[in-house]
Amino acid sequence: MSTQTTSEAGADQATTTQVYKIYIKASPQRIWDAITQPDWNSRFGYGGRGSYDLRPGGRYEALASEEFKAAAAAAGQPCGDVVVDGEVIEADEPRRLVLSWRMLMDPEIAAEGFTRLTYEIREWDGFCSLTVTHELENAPKLAMIVGGMFEGEGAGGGHAWILSDLKSLLETGGPLAEPRIS
Repeated sequence: MSTQTTSEAGADQATTTQVYKIYIKASPQRIWDAITQPDWNSRFGYGGRGSYDLRPGGRYEALASEEFKAAAAAAGQPCGDVVVDGEVIEADEPRRLVLSWRMLMDPEIAAEGFTRLTYEIREWDGFCSLTVTHELENAPKLAMIVGGMFEGEGAGGGHAWILSDLKSLLETGGPLAEPRIS
């Protein structure tokens, strides 16, 4: 992960960009489908189904699984059905997907507004690279969550966890571990 920030972590006006790059032994189309198709994207990460209208201006949303909602309620932080929403800015199948992206699980984080999330898939010789760039300007709390800073406190491992799980699913047919629901 590469992080650039203009001020101390957690400061209200931080400009942060997080970049994650992984290599996956899979075709660009298979990676694209795993990200954009609900039957695939519900099988890794936090277990929720993501749906995409892949036209510019189309809606994106990620739903909480029943297990995720139960874990959140047990932790005293109930969440609604939609945990992330946004809009498709650009979709160039199977190479590039750009979204506006807002986490709705916590009112303070939701109030930080929309950020920009970009997936870039590049084919090499028998494998692909997947680069995820999350532009988190003026979203310091979200930056900490998706950066996995609260993993030890049950908040999950953020993008690194999701991408590791995606890689395992595509290369082995199974997830890295059971879905992380807290």
